[in-house]
Amino acid sequence: MTTDKLLLVRNSEAGPESRAARKERTRKALIDGTLELLADRSFASISLREVARTADIVPTAFYRHFASLEELGVVLVEESMRVLRQMLREVRRTTTPQSAKESLDVLVRHVSAHEAQFRFFSRERYGGVPEIRRAIAAEMRVFSTELTIDLSRVPMLAQWNSDDLEMTADLIVSTMLSAVIGLLEADAPGARSRDEVITQAERQLRLILLGIGQWRQHPS
Repeated sequence: MTTDKLLLVRNSEAGPESRAARKERTRKALIDGTLELLADRSFASISLREVARTADIVPTAFYRHFASLEELGVVLVEESMRVLRQMLREVRRTTTPQSAKESLDVLVRHVSAHEAQFRFFSRERYGGVPEIRRAIAAEMRVFSTELTIDLSRVPMLAQWNSDDLEMTADLIVSTMLSAVIGLLEADAPGARSRDEVITQAERQLRLILLGIGQWRQHPS
């Protein structure tokens, strides 16, 4: 095969990959641009035209990437939950009182690094778009289920029933989510400081973890 023909074959093979890469970049631009729009707005208040403009595409081209704005919203939930799931995996590694401080350190780092995603999640959890609310609720159920399974594998909890394990998982997840919201609102007029949010969350988490050791002795 001649050099010219070989280059032609290579270029034709690279073409679809290049188009796929461009499509992925545009998709990411739509996601990132939407998060910027949502910095101080609700999802229900943005328009498809605004979203398309953030990626420098015409509105009709939006549908090459998402079937609707609602589908984009669900993807944003999944992206946000992926970040939160990574954080909660750190919490699930240990269930000792000494792990509370380390867990909160992980939380603070993630919130600082992914503030836009966390703001979207906290605002839309009870927002006006049903599809997004349902997606968030489904993800939260997954979190609790995963944590319940992990807790069941801890030797000291081996004899616990599923209800008690689920209750403990819900308490841990709720505490972490409350801390997320507190960190996002920290230092605003009338709100607690960042240090106060961290201290309270650490104490709450330590209380839960300490309580785990006593619950078998006083289950009722």
